Parts: sequence; structure tokens; C-alpha cells
Amino acid sequence: MIQIQEPKSPWERAHMDWETAIPSRVDRSFNASLVLVHNYRKAPMLLPCYKDGTNINIAIIIWNKVISHTGLFQNIISDRDPKSTSALGTNLHKLFGTRLSFSTAFNPHTDIIAQKMIQTLREMIRRFCAYGLEFKDADGFTLDWCTIIPAPEL
Repeated sequence: MIQIQEPKSPWERAHMDWETAIPSRVDRSFNASLVLVHNYRKAPMLLPCYKDGTNINIAIIIWNKVISHTGLFQNIISDRDPKSTSALGTNLHKLFGTRLSFSTAFNPHTDIIAQKMIQTLREMIRRFCAYGLEFKDADGFTLDWCTIIPAPEL
């Protein structure tokens, strides 16, 4: 059993997982969310993406939404999702200069706080989508899960 040490600096380590049981919208077509949990601050980042997106698409999303704002992290812990374990996925981590560590799904020995946060965020997204919640803001814009997904990051 490998003990995960507490990170000593921001973005030293992050947990990454996918939520793919999300209905897509015709005008947005996002049907998945990449969930990154910042282990130093225990803060989540939810990134709308495509269930069938290539690793290049995912790398662009991570670059635009995460790395460009926070810098490179040293280690990403992920379960053995095919997107992470593919040759292209591991090569992208080499390109970013990050170390990719694998765990089993919901492994309490990796980081229980991050795993619980990912479970909570997944449930929140599922419930929001299950009711087909869409609402209009004060300016008349329609909001759905793609537009409110950054709210838990606060």
C-alpha cells in the first residue's frame, strides 16, 4: 500500500476523473465533465467536455482552463480510465511534464477527501441534469449545467 503524502505546494498533485452520465444539449453538445480536484486546497475544477473527445481535445481543454491559469502540476492521480491509460494519454502527460499515477476507482488509500468530493460533484451534476433544469437569468439568458458548472469551484 502506497501512502499519499500531503502536498507541500499548490498544484503539486491533482485527482482527475470523468463524469460521463450527463445528457448533451443540441446547442452545446457537451456530454461529459472532467473533474479535477486540487489536492493542496481541496478545490474542484469542473470542465465540460465530450465523452467521445480525443485526448488532444482533452489536452486543449486542460491547457486552456487549467494550466494557463494555474501552471503545471507535478502529479495527476487517475483511475484506469481508457482516456488516461492509452498511449496518447500517457504521451500527453509526458508533453505536459506531469507524472500520471493510477489508482483503482474509489480507492480509500489514495485520497479519501478528493474521492468524496468527486462523488459529491458527480451526484450534483446528475441531479441537476435529471430534472432537466434550465432557467433564465435576469437578462433572459438560458442557463443549464454547462453554464453553472463553475459554481462549485467557489
